Amino acid sequence: MTPELKVYVKPGCPWCVQAVAFLRDAGFDFEEIDVISDREKFAEMEALSGQTYAPTMLMKTDSGEEVVLADFDVDELKAFFSKHGIEFA
Repeated sequence: MTPELKVYVKPGCPWCVQAVAFLRDAGFDFEEIDVISDREKFAEMEALSGQTYAPTMLMKTDSGEEVVLADFDVDELKAFFSKHGIEFA
């Protein structure tokens, strides 16, 4: 399965930097969205996740299901992918 990913980040956020680096290193294609420079995207992130912390990721699976992971670190991201059957390197 190849999920469609949107990752909402805040510049300078160490968890955001680590999450983006992990996704790149693992070969995922994703849209990186800076929620500080785009207030509409900040509001979108908040509406999706019910909170204002970053990183927040929206994953759309091959079946069309949308799942949100909010305020996470790389270990939580790996567990999330494993739970949803997403393979990573």
